[in-house]
Amino acid sequence: MKKLLIIAFFGLISVSSYSQTTITFHQSNLPFLGVNYQFGEKFIPEFRVGTDTFFETMSAELVANYIFTKTDRFEFYGGAGLRVGAFDGVVVPIGLNIYPFEQKDFGFHIEGAPTVAFDDGSLFRGSFGIRYRFNKN
Repeated sequence: MKKLLIIAFFGLISVSSYSQTTITFHQSNLPFLGVNYQFGEKFIPEFRVGTDTFFETMSAELVANYIFTKTDRFEFYGGAGLRVGAFDGVVVPIGLNIYPFEQKDFGFHIEGAPTVAFDDGSLFRGSFGIRYRFNKN
């Protein structure tokens, strides 16, 4: 299963690198790397893989985000998805992407994401990080 997720992750990067794609890094107590592809102006599915872990304890998320508000400087989004690996459950991310520079390919983000575990308990993850968009030319 874990090998399949790793292959899917790198396959997604190679297939969609010619499109409107974004790579993100989220720093938190559960850091992760994400790759997403924006469909239209509002819908952004994202595949995320946990970092700073052993391969045996790696986790993955697949979330579908929707942009509620968008300007030339920021995007406010929310969504829902599933997390497998450590803390299996449903994740509900809510965040803000900020593009403070003239060229809108590099930016920052903050996100809060409650995770409701399938077995018992829940977790609230707050993260911040950087993002890079491969803009269409």
